Amino acid sequence: MSAQDLKSDDYRPSFSGHETFPLRYGWLQKAYRAVSEAPTAKDAVHVFRDPESIARFGVGRNMVGAIRHWAIGAGILEETKEGLETTWLGSMLFGEDGIDPYLEEDASLWLLHWHLVSRPRLTSAYWLFNEFRGGSFVRQDIVAPLLKLAQERGWRRVASTTVDRDLQCLLRTYIGGRGSSEAGESILAELGLIRPMDKTRSRLSRGRKPNLPNSVFLHCFNEFWAKFAPDQATMSFENAAYAPGSPGRVFLLDEDDIVDRLEQLEEISGGALAWSETAGLRQIIRAKKRSMKSERRILREALMSDRLRVAA
Repeated sequence: MSAQDLKSDDYRPSFSGHETFPLRYGWLQKAYRAVSEAPTAKDAVHVFRDPESIARFGVGRNMVGAIRHWAIGAGILEETKEGLETTWLGSMLFGEDGIDPYLEEDASLWLLHWHLVSRPRLTSAYWLFNEFRGGSFVRQDIVAPLLKLAQERGWRRVASTTVDRDLQCLLRTYIGGRGSSEAGESILAELGLIRPMDKTRSRLSRGRKPNLPNSVFLHCFNEFWAKFAPDQATMSFENAAYAPGSPGRVFLLDEDDIVDRLEQLEEISGGALAWSETAGLRQIIRAKKRSMKSERRILREALMSDRLRVAA
């Protein structure tokens, strides 16, 4: 889909499914394990619906639905024609040889954030990070344009209370955290992407992200390129930095941080990509196109190498 994702005729908005529960510690691991242990993808659908689901996940019925919602949104599970299946990301993190089963690494959190926000499945999350152009905001600053868009696109059953509850849950997902007064808050709060200013106003925290590994940036940039302009051999700096769904927008990077990372592309991509700045034209050149399977393998190897280096 293009940068006009939310305006596509076949787009179906989503403002619910989380039952107002933000993403919590341990949920993604539980979801991955339950689905991976199911005999078939068709059977996996029922692990969130059968009478044993409450005991299986150790939470109430509504929370079971929220676990499923967040696991799909974060790219740990995916809905297929066969039913419900685990993904490459879920297997990389939580599988038998998972590299970060307890989500202790910043790289893992950045990848989960990328999957939640870079694609339009979760409407409010996508709009806030990819379409909102301001800095600080109150909830109504986000709710109002989403309601206007819903009216323009003819989306059915989109009420202001529904959108507001969805945004409240999203903010709790990114603002809560360990040590807060509310137990079990979201892992994604550790990224510091949304910060509270007072009781009603929050702000998007744009700037350098020193704990975002270049290997994650590279992988996400390649994934963005594959969706945004798969057949083009070059990409402008503006698209890499500011287009909806781009690393610059999703990770809230400032221009200096983006340029620094792009200047290192040739080295970190093994020559597959290169930064060019001539005659005032800033762009990325793709010398070699690799499959997403190869990109995922390269990402895993890079993250494993980073962990071994830190351990040493």
